[in-house]
Amino acid sequence: MITEYISRNWKKNYQLLDSGKGRKLEQFGPYTVIRPDQRVVWKPALPPDRWQQADAEFVLAQKGGGGEWQRHSQLPDAWQLEYNGLLFKVALESSRQVGVFPENAVHWDWVEEKISSASGQMRVLNLFGYTGLASLAAARAGAAIVHIDSSKRAIRWGKENQVLSGLDDKPIRWIVDDAVKFVEREIRRGSTYDGIILDPPKYGLGPKKERWEFLPQFERLCYSLRELLSERPKFVVVTAYAIEQPAEILQAPLEKMVSGFGGKLSLGELVSVDKSAGRKISHSITARWEGK
Repeated sequence: MITEYISRNWKKNYQLLDSGKGRKLEQFGPYTVIRPDQRVVWKPALPPDRWQQADAEFVLAQKGGGGEWQRHSQLPDAWQLEYNGLLFKVALESSRQVGVFPENAVHWDWVEEKISSASGQMRVLNLFGYTGLASLAAARAGAAIVHIDSSKRAIRWGKENQVLSGLDDKPIRWIVDDAVKFVEREIRRGSTYDGIILDPPKYGLGPKKERWEFLPQFERLCYSLRELLSERPKFVVVTAYAIEQPAEILQAPLEKMVSGFGGKLSLGELVSVDKSAGRKISHSITARWEGK
């Protein structure tokens, strides 16, 4: 069974206002932006003049991939957004991203709930952690976090978000490293974790140009992570963007990873619903495992 995971607690801090013709109209706090999304094949529900009021649009290049932001107002270089008491920075990146994946908030809530209900302090590993919203939610709930990303910029951004959220006294280790190599070293050191958060890209480069490709390497990473699980692990969360595969491809590697622990594995998709017409957009495949 495939579960649709939908983040419903953004209130008006983030809204998917409309979608259509390969684009999304999104509101991030006081500003609206347009971003491309090839999965959006229907017609927009809102009139063209509403789209024309957007503060910025990411326009794809006609050749060679990539693209650039076109600003239509005095949009600041960065501004703050809030989710459930977490404050963080939003900015227009050259990759079309803005520093947060709003649909992932449903996992932040779940992770925070699992940690809050646990006895004792949990150790949580967040691999491919980007700007750290999952790490902040986990730390706020009482866990000690090790946050890994290959991008120095993402790590700096995550540290800024920690200060903005008033969580600078929480135990988060921000580390620039290749995820696979870090895991291998942690195994040699005998480290263990009670929870693991994984957000691996389809393709990527480590800080020393280490190559990551999801399909050939995800299973091997899960096999290695099996050795980092504590005696009574509480959860594993995986989100895989840009993978043109069904969620079932996550099942076998994760079942091997948690073999012997029992618990429950759920497969699904991260989904957003546009405000204008209630249409659903699937952003990624995902999986949750929760221990007994």
